[in-house]
Amino acid sequence: MANSNADAEEKKEMDMRSFSSSQHNQTPYIHKVGVPPKEGIFKEFKTTVKETFFADDPLRSFKDQPRSRKLVLGLQAIFPILDWGRSYNLRKFRGDLISGLTIASLCIPQDIGYSKLANLAPQYGLYSSFVPPLVYAFMGSSRDIAIGPVAVVSLLLGTLLRNEIDPSKHPDEYLRLAFTATFFAGITQATLGILRLGFLIDFLSHAAVVGFMGGAAITIALQQLKGFLGIKKFTKKTDIISVMKSVFHSVEHEWNWQTILIGATFLTFLLFAKYIGKKNKKLFWVPAIAPLTSVILSTFFVYITHADKRGVAIVGPIEKGINPPSVDKIYFSGDYLIKGIRTGIVAGVIALTEAVAIGRTFASMKDYQLDGNKEMVALGAMNIVGSMTSCYVATGSFSRSAVNYMAGCQTAFSNIVMSVVVFLTLEFITPLFKFTPNAILAAIIISAVLGLIDYEAAILIWKIDKFDFVACIGAFFGVVFASVEIGLLIAVTISFAKILLQVTRPRTATLGRIPRTNVYRNTQQYPEATKVPGVLIVRVDSAIYFSNSNYIKERILRWLMDEEEQRKATSDPKIQFLIVEMSPVTDIDTSGIHALEELHRSLKKRNVQLVLSNPGRVVIDKLHASKFPDQIGEDKIFLTVADAVLTCTLKLPEEV
Repeated sequence: MANSNADAEEKKEMDMRSFSSSQHNQTPYIHKVGVPPKEGIFKEFKTTVKETFFADDPLRSFKDQPRSRKLVLGLQAIFPILDWGRSYNLRKFRGDLISGLTIASLCIPQDIGYSKLANLAPQYGLYSSFVPPLVYAFMGSSRDIAIGPVAVVSLLLGTLLRNEIDPSKHPDEYLRLAFTATFFAGITQATLGILRLGFLIDFLSHAAVVGFMGGAAITIALQQLKGFLGIKKFTKKTDIISVMKSVFHSVEHEWNWQTILIGATFLTFLLFAKYIGKKNKKLFWVPAIAPLTSVILSTFFVYITHADKRGVAIVGPIEKGINPPSVDKIYFSGDYLIKGIRTGIVAGVIALTEAVAIGRTFASMKDYQLDGNKEMVALGAMNIVGSMTSCYVATGSFSRSAVNYMAGCQTAFSNIVMSVVVFLTLEFITPLFKFTPNAILAAIIISAVLGLIDYEAAILIWKIDKFDFVACIGAFFGVVFASVEIGLLIAVTISFAKILLQVTRPRTATLGRIPRTNVYRNTQQYPEATKVPGVLIVRVDSAIYFSNSNYIKERILRWLMDEEEQRKATSDPKIQFLIVEMSPVTDIDTSGIHALEELHRSLKKRNVQLVLSNPGRVVIDKLHASKFPDQIGEDKIFLTVADAVLTCTLKLPEEV
């Protein structure tokens, strides 16, 4: 073992010696760092705006087109149905018809249950699967997304609204506030899309969303214990401790064994149907029709046995007919306006995050492009129209979209098919749901939300990034042990904290030369990399801004001090050149340049020369504007680390 270490050290020393002698025996050609031509302020501003807001070049298809064609393209951009509708045929219709009927069978029982999460009457859930999908079919660009109420947004909306108005004491005001929140959720979504600010929703990290969704799923499932167990007096709080106290305090008097039997039987059936669908993809229709089958069978059972007279709670009469107009019910003034705006913004952003994530997932599976900003406009428009037609916040449902995809949908026309089925249900079938037991709705919701608990993703997050896992678990526990809004706040806070930490504390590394190459890499990643005598190479792995410039300067000086101590202990030559590798530095501001100036002065006092390697176009332009190269010398800026090392070693004394 000792011999092998000695051989490695000897080989390393020989490599360094041969490298040093080769450097001194050749006259190198050094290519200068290019300084870009000066751009005008207007052109620079235009380029920045384009890259920030129009990176996808949305007007690309309009170039060199006649005015009439531009008008057509403009209409197609707003209403994609005018584009894909031209190539629509019978084969596509068949796929859309089957998928539309399949998701309709899934959405009807779910809508009735989800409306209860939002503390609204059952018909409002059905209303929200009639008008919004029609609007989306005309304006949406996703072929696979299925629109309607979803569990997480329904719970979030219900929780936030109940904090403002008690739905049992003031049902009319509560309903008006729900429509107001829906209207401003749509305004928020459409505004983000029109102003092309879709990148803002990416600030809610994937890890935080996984934790939030998982916590919301647990909370939703716990809320269903009221209907599942037949409890009449149930806590209005959503945290797990309050819910479990409420459940166990009512165990002796309020639990209804007939209700539990119905709920447990059909929950087992629903979970078994999901298992079959997961095992055999061709049987995707089994879990899709299982909820409606459960509703029909349980309703028939309650009707013939008169179980409702034995304590089994039922849905009761559902208002017949299609959506009544609700424009006059939206608050445009008064005390509730601000509350509606606040609730709408939160619900709108969460709904948007879920829908865009679902749309992108299925778009990548079918290999087509999805314009996130167009999706936001479409989702916003459908919620604005929905708020005026007695709907509450609708978005893309993952469970329905997955069924829609597996059923073979071809276009957004499947949403129109679903809307037609919901329309027929509202017109003719709603009276039949009168005897539907609440327990079956609870079972349907529990089976649906269990899929939101993505423990595999949480395990993967733990393996990849521990800080991401903190965001995930923080959002999860915040929702489960406090409330939905606290969990959401924790998720957002930790996501921003991570961004701030990465911006203010960027990574730096010392570089060494990979043996028998002119490549310089991180010495921690490549322990075999050799350090250059008399030279220290440091790489900065981020842009240098006011938020991190002081830290970067101090971290480089600390690298220098640590390295000098190590080399002093091993009797290695003193460091005379410090090379800063700037390839990863995408930008620099005045604070960053000021930090480089301070670093140069500090090094000068230590008789160490500052050298820069490969600054990018933006960085070198700003350095020249500040006349920083005049301070360190034009000959101290190199195209590559190898060029810098070659030049610096030639200037070192022969004994070094």
